Amino acid sequence: MTVAVDETYRPSEDEPFMNERQKDYFRRKLLIWKDDILRESRETLAALQNESENHSDLADRASSETDRAIELRARDRQRKLIAKIDSALNRIEEGSYGYCEETGEPIGLKRLDARPIATLSIEAQERHERRERVYRDD
Repeated sequence: MTVAVDETYRPSEDEPFMNERQKDYFRRKLLIWKDDILRESRETLAALQNESENHSDLADRASSETDRAIELRARDRQRKLIAKIDSALNRIEEGSYGYCEETGEPIGLKRLDARPIATLSIEAQERHERRERVYRDD
C-alpha cells in the first residue's frame, strides 16, 4: 500500500512510528539516493571508457592510473552502499525498517533521516563502536 506523500512532508514524532506515510517518505528517499548513485556510476564508467588515451609521459600515465584507481575504489564503496539501500528497502517491505537490529527499539526519525540505511539505534551503534575499538586496540 502506498500513500501519497507531498514533497514538503517530514516525519514527525507526533505521528505513529513507521506509519505508511513515513515508510513512503523513507522509501522515496532511498530510491532517489540509489538512482543518484547509479547515475554517477554510469557517468564514471562512460568517462573511464572515453579516457583510453596513451600518455607518453610516465608521470602523466601514473597520475591518470592513480585517478582511475581512486575512482574505482569510490565506485566499489558505492556498490556496497547500494546493497545497504536495497536491504533497507527490503526492511521497509517486511515491516522491520526503523527498528534497531540489536534491541528492537525504534531507531529514531532524526537518525533515519540523516542515515536512512541505519540498522542500529544511536546507543547500540555507540556500544558497537566501543567494542570495535577495544578489540582493535588489543
